Amino acid sequence: MKTQYYTATSIDGFIADEKNSLDWLFEVGEGQDTGGRYTEFFRQVGAMAMGSTTYLWIIEHGQLLEHPNKWQDEFGYGDTPCWVFTHRDLPVIAGADVRFARGDVEPVHRQMAAAAARKNIWLVGGGDLVGQFVDRALLDEIILGVAPVALGAGAPVLPRRLTGSALTLTGAEPDGGFAYLTYEVARADR
Repeated sequence: MKTQYYTATSIDGFIADEKNSLDWLFEVGEGQDTGGRYTEFFRQVGAMAMGSTTYLWIIEHGQLLEHPNKWQDEFGYGDTPCWVFTHRDLPVIAGADVRFARGDVEPVHRQMAAAAARKNIWLVGGGDLVGQFVDRALLDEIILGVAPVALGAGAPVLPRRLTGSALTLTGAEPDGGFAYLTYEVARADR
């Protein structure tokens, strides 16, 4: 089992624009999954986590309160349990296995690992949430789909300092206009 951060980023290192929108990503074609990369990745996911900004964007973008079946169908999340880290009361998507969490990520990670049943844990985003997993030495791998776009500002891919000694490049592959980079993250317990 791995805990993975799989995300798309602009070439200047942003995962969302200055309005916390991912619309830029769909403009460059990431949503097409023509090579099956995302489908294969998600097949290995047993649990996932996201921050409240990501969750709310997904709800709004997909109109999931009006069309909750899109959680399973359009977004492809099926019945995979999803932990949403938040300090607010958020709407619940009917039929989705969404669990709200707050505080330290480590005990929640243990719950996620148990629910994942030996499959991987996907940290959907945002970058600050993923940074909290980094802070607790709970991140194993970063997979970046680098998009052919520069945003100039927005939410950084990972607002933490990780030096070259903490990251080992294990894969680099072009796919359409994207470059997919995979890094193993050094952990103190390895």
